[in-house]
Amino acid sequence: MSGGPPSMPAPVCLIENTDRGLQTVGSALEILQGIQQPVVVVAVVGLYRTGKSYLMNRLAGQTSGFALGSTIESKTKGIWMWCVPHPSKPGHTLVLLDTEGLGDVDKGDSKNDAWIFCLGVLLSSTLVYNSRGTIDNQAVEKLHYVAELTNQIRVKSEGARDEDGEDISEDCEFVRFFPGFVWAVRDFTLERKINGRDVSEDEYLDFSLQLKKGLAPKIVTYNLPRQCIRNFFPTRKCFTFPFPTSAKNMTQLDSMSESQLCPDFRKVADRFCTYVFTESRVKTVQGGHKVTGSRFSHLVKIYVDTINSGSVPCLENAVVAMAEIENQSAMNEGLHLYEQGMEQLKAEFPTDLESLSAEHSRLSTMATKEFLKRSFKDEGGKYMAQLAEKVANLYEQLITQNMDTSEKMCRKLLSDLYANIAGNIKQGVYAKPGGYEAYCRERDAMVAKYRQHRKKGMKGEEMLEEFLQEKNAEANSILMADEKLTDAEKKMAENAQQVALLEQANRAAVESSRQLESLVQEERRSHEENLRHLQEKRQEEIAVLAAEQQRALESKLAEQQQLLRRGFADQEAELREQIAQLREEKAQREAEEAQLRAENKKRTAQEAMQVLSSVAGIYFDYKQKKEERRKAQVEAERVKYAYKQQAARAQQAARDPRGGPKVTGQPEVAHVPKVTGQPEVAHVPKVTGQPEVAHVPKVTGQPEVAHVPKVTGVPKAAEVPKEAVVPRPKEVSGEPKVKEVSGTSKGPPPGQTEV
Repeated sequence: MSGGPPSMPAPVCLIENTDRGLQTVGSALEILQGIQQPVVVVAVVGLYRTGKSYLMNRLAGQTSGFALGSTIESKTKGIWMWCVPHPSKPGHTLVLLDTEGLGDVDKGDSKNDAWIFCLGVLLSSTLVYNSRGTIDNQAVEKLHYVAELTNQIRVKSEGARDEDGEDISEDCEFVRFFPGFVWAVRDFTLERKINGRDVSEDEYLDFSLQLKKGLAPKIVTYNLPRQCIRNFFPTRKCFTFPFPTSAKNMTQLDSMSESQLCPDFRKVADRFCTYVFTESRVKTVQGGHKVTGSRFSHLVKIYVDTINSGSVPCLENAVVAMAEIENQSAMNEGLHLYEQGMEQLKAEFPTDLESLSAEHSRLSTMATKEFLKRSFKDEGGKYMAQLAEKVANLYEQLITQNMDTSEKMCRKLLSDLYANIAGNIKQGVYAKPGGYEAYCRERDAMVAKYRQHRKKGMKGEEMLEEFLQEKNAEANSILMADEKLTDAEKKMAENAQQVALLEQANRAAVESSRQLESLVQEERRSHEENLRHLQEKRQEEIAVLAAEQQRALESKLAEQQQLLRRGFADQEAELREQIAQLREEKAQREAEEAQLRAENKKRTAQEAMQVLSSVAGIYFDYKQKKEERRKAQVEAERVKYAYKQQAARAQQAARDPRGGPKVTGQPEVAHVPKVTGQPEVAHVPKVTGQPEVAHVPKVTGQPEVAHVPKVTGVPKAAEVPKEAVVPRPKEVSGEPKVKEVSGTSKGPPPGQTEV
């Protein structure tokens, strides 16, 4: 299964016991870091040479692995680890810890024994204490390490204890965090009878842990380890193993097959394994948080480093330190998952906003799930908020990149489609009567082809609007130069063009509004789903924490009943205080959880609105910048075409100095240049219904008046005086001649004959 343990043919050393103290082994920690499944941790402790390793091999389903040995020399140094798939809990990993034997004569520092036992308690979810013979006073006294735990383990940090200001000893809380306790009595040969009555293994253990009444020093010493076992461990279980084989075969125990072992021994071993597999819980830490292999690696290193520094391991500090490491890793893992998915989508840019938003929503949910799967004790949602912020920032960058890519592609597409029209403009194809109609026909066909193109992205309509605005001055220039159209038709065409531009702008605005609405809906749905996953995880943690507190409470209540039955009033009163404290903590936890749920809901809603406003802000800021750039481009185009028109007029005037400007819709008559030696023909209007004076006949010595421009909008013929009409003289046959206009000349110049 993904995230499960690797194939381990044999155990590896997890913690070395060296001259420099206890040291973690990096390669073993790496194995744990690769395990993302919850772990069930079973540790075995006990005196050296008592057969601890055999039980671990049996739990691993192997006949060999952990070193057994057959001499007085301890074979296990430090703590060895074997990770195997859990045989009865799919998706879980069974971590077996075989510890160095206590009381080894080769060890120079007896402190190692205490710390080995302490680490076995801190790291396991089930602690197996292995001993030989019987559970008598000597056997219990050898378990004095349990009484030393009060000096070797702290539940709360110094600051938390000062803040609480409670007088109740911390050891009353050990029952909430300590593992289940299993006493395996090896080579048991006695009959289990109490007062002549056969008793079970658990009753035998309970009888061996009974307290004596009195406050004498010897009685206090006698009661101390027993009371610690009863108070610290939430569950207690006992197994009594007979000899596995005959005494002469004990040295070959590690090489013997199961069939060669004593049947009664095999039955007890089978019951032992079944109990451990079914009753051992997933390793949890303070707050009910489940421990995965990765978290377990951090926990091991934190505890060992604390011991080496000379400090006392603190459960609360260890959980906080482990949470910081694991939550940071969880956030990085979630962000990496999001980045990976979005990198694949970037290859498809440009894409529409709906596709981008949907993929963002999907990957954001996946990143949140991955974070929630690995994170724990994220107080105040610190790392969850960091993940959301990083994802939002990356999403904003992707939106900008997508818009830039869409803009570049749309500009190129429009430029390519418009290239033929642009070439026609340069060649003057549209600079003729009817040219504007041809231009509009080809431009509309180009727009239709552009809209048929599918991969334009989220800026498709907006870029078309900008492009048409940019080409508006060019279209107006072609329109004004089209002599086929009257002024009224040109005005109508110009208005129609403005209407088309407004319609395209409206189309772009509607498209943007639709995309933003889709974005808002998708973001809201995504945040609601993330909130649901967060609430589910929180409810799961609350349930585990409640079970932890309930288990501790039930253990205390059962112990209270036993003390009352046996008349231990003082101990019962102390236990009653502890029970009251547990109930108070339970009520306080429930109130805090209700408040936390309300705060989480409010914070999540605020985060959703922040993300939406941020994304919308990015979009509109981008659009505003593009609009400013578009206006600048349009203005530049207008100035360029105005300059071109001015230059064209100047060139025309230079080619035809006699030509006058074209007059449209004005009653004024254009100026006619003066003729040398000829009286000035000052205002010869066109008269409706009269023969047009197209030209002046040639006269010797008189220059020809080549052309009189047409004038429209002049008064009718009835309003023109008679003397202004040029008569046809009889002296010159077939040629109308110009007669002197009254008041305009005093006679012909010298050398010129009057006609």
